[in-house]
Amino acid sequence: MNGAIHAWHPYCGAAPVPGELLGRWNFDPLLMLAVAAIAIGWQVAIGRRHPDRSMAFYAATGLVLILFVTPFCALTSALFSARVVHHVLLTAALAPLLVLSLPRTELPRVGSLAAWTALQAVIFWVWHAPPLYSAALSSHAIYWLMQLSILGCALGFWAAIRRASAPAAVGALLVTLVQMGLLGALITFAATALYEPHFGTTAPWGFSPLEDQQLGGLVMWAPAAGFYLAAALVIAGKWLKAESRAAA
Repeated sequence: MNGAIHAWHPYCGAAPVPGELLGRWNFDPLLMLAVAAIAIGWQVAIGRRHPDRSMAFYAATGLVLILFVTPFCALTSALFSARVVHHVLLTAALAPLLVLSLPRTELPRVGSLAAWTALQAVIFWVWHAPPLYSAALSSHAIYWLMQLSILGCALGFWAAIRRASAPAAVGALLVTLVQMGLLGALITFAATALYEPHFGTTAPWGFSPLEDQQLGGLVMWAPAAGFYLAAALVIAGKWLKAESRAAA
């Protein structure tokens, strides 16, 4: 087992122990350059014309820094549950914030909401299959393929949500809630630990690998579903108000 543990080379660095976590910031120059370039590009292309979209964009930028620069990035090398939080925030917080940072009239026409709902589910499930998850923690290229494919599909999904009718949007959000809850339940109730990169990294944090995995499954099953349920309720509420005004 020890040889396998030392074979992992996660992008965020080796798994930290609690005492060293606060010193584990990630100032990858390529990452910082990419974030700065995107921020400047957004300000030039969108921000100056639509300052009302600034709050969403800068909230998204702050979340990117939390996920990839702060010590939380290193924590995802140690705990599967932290990685699940990371992925949930990518799909259910960062992606909609980025979509909201664009005026509705300038959203790209991304195609069918049903197709994006299905594709997002497939991508999310695929990257939580143990072999591919392990591959992402042993290669920086595969790690970024995982991150960008998860985020890219989520961007397509939320852009399609903004363009869809209220009933279609609510339906897609509820389908996403259910499929993510199902994956979370399967991970929670697995009889054994599945994610080899964390077999030797959870003990300093007070978890066995199976307990960490169960916590990650619960995060995916319950709190993550709350993002989609909240969005569905907001859209349904606006829809019902519009219907009431039309009927008045």
